Amino acid sequence: MSPNARERAYEKRRYEEWQAKLAERKDAKRRSRMLVLSMAAAVVVVLIIGGTFFLVSQNGDDEDTAAAPAPSSSAAPSAGASAAAPTQAPGGCPPSTLPAIESPKQFKLPSKDLAENKTWNVTLETTCGQIVMALDGAKAPQAVASTIFLAREGFYDKTPCPRLVTTGIFVLQCGDPTGTTGGTPGYSFGPLENVPADGIYEPGDIALARGQTPDSQGSQFFLVYKKTELPVEATGGGYTLVGHITKGLDVIEKLATTGDDGSNQAGGGAPNTPFSILSAKVTEG
Repeated sequence: MSPNARERAYEKRRYEEWQAKLAERKDAKRRSRMLVLSMAAAVVVVLIIGGTFFLVSQNGDDEDTAAAPAPSSSAAPSAGASAAAPTQAPGGCPPSTLPAIESPKQFKLPSKDLAENKTWNVTLETTCGQIVMALDGAKAPQAVASTIFLAREGFYDKTPCPRLVTTGIFVLQCGDPTGTTGGTPGYSFGPLENVPADGIYEPGDIALARGQTPDSQGSQFFLVYKKTELPVEATGGGYTLVGHITKGLDVIEKLATTGDDGSNQAGGGAPNTPFSILSAKVTEG
């Protein structure tokens, strides 16, 4: 290779190396500029968020008439608790019920004079919603006296309703703390009072449950949620109509849609959606 050729080749290599270094420098500068721009953008975002938070905080402190958020239908979960809402059963009730009371307190039958020929309201707070019953002390004085006495004594508080019937007749049976439909308050009584002559019980009617004889009434009662026929002759005298539901019939109607387990020999059985009375409060109507 001639000296001129070698020199040209050398110069060419130097030129290529120089171009490579220039390209490398340009790339480094480009990366540096992008890094600076990214950092600047991050600072801007922080400033915007900080400014927004400051404005919101200031508005919350200074604006006394600002609308407060609507309260939740359930309490906020405690620290460490799951924030997920509890699963609801098909009837709209919580997925659990209260345990039966094996040995409920026993009483003596109160005087029918306790009913005072007045209307009495018994408000049942239940696991599925509130039910208000108006009891007629004039038409069924002994039955009403017994029911309001037991409610005042807390006999119905924290008790399961053991029987729902969804075929033939349409009732929810409550008032037995033992959860068996065989429990008593320590007494039974008769005779029957205010029995419908045609044996028809309308939606919302409340009747006392009983055993085989008319004098076997006690603490238990039927909440009728759909027109039901209980013929006087066929039932050995019928059932005392003690009052009527004035609020919460829909609670029982929804419960009935989930059905019963068919475990009761007299018909129906335990509600597929467990149902309990949390408390019973009495007021004069």
